[in-house]
Amino acid sequence: MKKSGDVDREKSIRLTEGKPGRQIFYFALPLMLGNMFQQFYTFADTVIVGKRLGMAALAALGATEWLTFLMFSAVQGMTGGFGVLIARYFGGQDFGKMQRAMRNGGILCIALAFLFLVAGELSVEASLQLIGTPEEAREMAKCYLRWLYAGIPVTFAYHMGSAVLRAWGDSRTPFLAIAISGAGNVALDFCFVVIWNWGIAGAAFATVLSQLLSAGLCLNAVVRRQKETRERYAERRDCDAPETVCGQTENVCGGAMWGRMDVSMAKEQLLLGIPLALQGVITALGGLVVQSVVNSFGVIFVAGYTAANKLYGLLEMAASSYGHAVVNFVSQNLGAKRFDRIRRGMGSAAILGCLTALLMSAIMLFAGKFILLCFLSGEQEMVEKSLEIGRQFLTVLSVFFPFLYLLYILRAGIQGLGNGVIPMASSAVQLAMRIACALLLTRRTGYAGLFWGEVFAWLGADALLLICLLKNRAFGGRFFIKT
Repeated sequence: MKKSGDVDREKSIRLTEGKPGRQIFYFALPLMLGNMFQQFYTFADTVIVGKRLGMAALAALGATEWLTFLMFSAVQGMTGGFGVLIARYFGGQDFGKMQRAMRNGGILCIALAFLFLVAGELSVEASLQLIGTPEEAREMAKCYLRWLYAGIPVTFAYHMGSAVLRAWGDSRTPFLAIAISGAGNVALDFCFVVIWNWGIAGAAFATVLSQLLSAGLCLNAVVRRQKETRERYAERRDCDAPETVCGQTENVCGGAMWGRMDVSMAKEQLLLGIPLALQGVITALGGLVVQSVVNSFGVIFVAGYTAANKLYGLLEMAASSYGHAVVNFVSQNLGAKRFDRIRRGMGSAAILGCLTALLMSAIMLFAGKFILLCFLSGEQEMVEKSLEIGRQFLTVLSVFFPFLYLLYILRAGIQGLGNGVIPMASSAVQLAMRIACALLLTRRTGYAGLFWGEVFAWLGADALLLICLLKNRAFGGRFFIKT
């Protein structure tokens, strides 16, 4: 019978050995399944709210989508930046620095969670007014956002725990956490909204509780694995010899998760995390401008656009998973100075991404209409109009979907090389494209300009990222991304 420490050791994977394409795929696969469960309970929220509470409630969910993305992508970006450094030290087998990076990340997350929580709660009403949320959906949208923002500390805990596990090469534990919490979220949605009639607040409350469960599972796995990390570090140095960190003498082999912050390392982590957080914020700002234009077309359009976006989000999940796999693959191999593996891994990831994207495009084209009907309810004429809007949106996206997958992979590769500025710049390109199409192209093409805005945003960001990546030293260029 295997001991728990042995099982944990098997879950931690060194991405510096073996076939790059196979490693990236098998690392990404649990993340895809985890994202599927995450999107599944987002689907459950939307279906239950749309069918039980009506089209106005569905429009309320759509109106909050970019505001939610703005906040939570900032959380994910910050913790993802902290994880890049952890993965680099793991790949270089420098376990003392890895432990300090984890400790810094935990302290920073506590401080940032408080700031994000206060900022979120204070900005809810003004944000909804700014994007022109339809009056009949505004109160429900406000209620939903307040509950979600109240759970920001929980969101930080989950993303930091999963970032540490992914940095160690473990993508299975975050998958299990999401799978379990996703099933719980669906059950809670049904109880709170359908049985107990708590309305849209019940859907938000169910999401926060399910995130709490996933955070607990990930953090428990991190704590259990501290003993293994200390043992592996002890094999590489004399544990009786103390090390001085920030003027404080400590035994690094103790691997304490909490203690005094390493200020110099914390600055480096923030330099990685802040651009990634801003990247999400920039993307969300573009989305908010788009949402304000979407809202101007009325509730029927908002409902159809929201339904299509939910399917879009589900089919995008594999791209996000490949991105997480690539950033940890590149970070570990950068720590091990394996530039040859970085090149091969990026090429393999690009092929995998394009093939997966073509499969997702087929789902949009041939099953999109039937999936959209799961979200829509009300008078037949209104449903048909919303359905046609959603179908048009999916048709445009399906033709160019491989470029979205390439965007995730290229951006993750540059992040893994330690540069957060270029990915942030690519998000600025996306922002410019989305705003231009929303404000200018819609005057000529009507609401179809919103659909094409997504495509032009992908193409512009891809061009910038590809040029910068090919100029990196790892790819034979002269431009050296920070290591």
